[in-house]
Amino acid sequence: MTATKPPVTDLRVALFATCFNDTMWPETPRATVRLLERLGVTVEFPMDQTCCGQMMTNTGYAGKAVPLVRRFVDVFAGYDAVVAPSGSCVGSVREQHPMIAHLAGDPGLASQVEQVRPRVYELSEFLVDVLGVTDVGASFPHRVTYHPTCHSLRMLRVGDKPLQLLRAVRGIDLVELEGAEECCGFGGTFAVKNAEVSVAMGTDKARHVTDTGAEVLVAGDNSCLAHIGGILGRQHSGIRRMHLAEILASTEEDPA
Repeated sequence: MTATKPPVTDLRVALFATCFNDTMWPETPRATVRLLERLGVTVEFPMDQTCCGQMMTNTGYAGKAVPLVRRFVDVFAGYDAVVAPSGSCVGSVREQHPMIAHLAGDPGLASQVEQVRPRVYELSEFLVDVLGVTDVGASFPHRVTYHPTCHSLRMLRVGDKPLQLLRAVRGIDLVELEGAEECCGFGGTFAVKNAEVSVAMGTDKARHVTDTGAEVLVAGDNSCLAHIGGILGRQHSGIRRMHLAEILASTEEDPA
């Protein structure tokens, strides 16, 4: 299965894997690279990259994130586009990095942030808005439902871009998720500090997923997939969780 080559392939593109993907779900950044290379994009992986600093900022320690913001702008300064398979981390770069630079009282850092952050894209944004493709040549003959994560939906406003990409996948049976835009309840440290509420929200989401009859739950952030997937796993639902990048990178053929 081949995809239509995108009109722009001469961009200098970097993969921002994100620290939690690199540590816990490395197949997601690998799938992102396979997908982009199939589309004719040469992807670089700067080895000096690390955390975006979101964890510190979200827990009230924004000052501790300053060195990470400095590292981020230094590492990715020379690229035309930086692509990440995480709406949450891209949201942090776009929305939190300017605030952190301001708090640091460093005009130079603030200027660097303003130069880099517009070039940082969540995966579906890069595919649809920059490369101008929705059919990426994927094949995935399974029943799938999609959960739009809060940061991608409300902070980045990616809209239906992930759904456009999924609808073009060969063989897919994409079913609507009831209450799709409701939060799954993870919310980073919210899940720790407010565990009972978090689990209740996640259980509601898991019930809606089960009601679709889907074989696979897909989302653009592995953190949400881990939360919902953990509940589905404890329920022995048999429903797999997969990142959007993994489905879009798939060329699985229909056994029929």
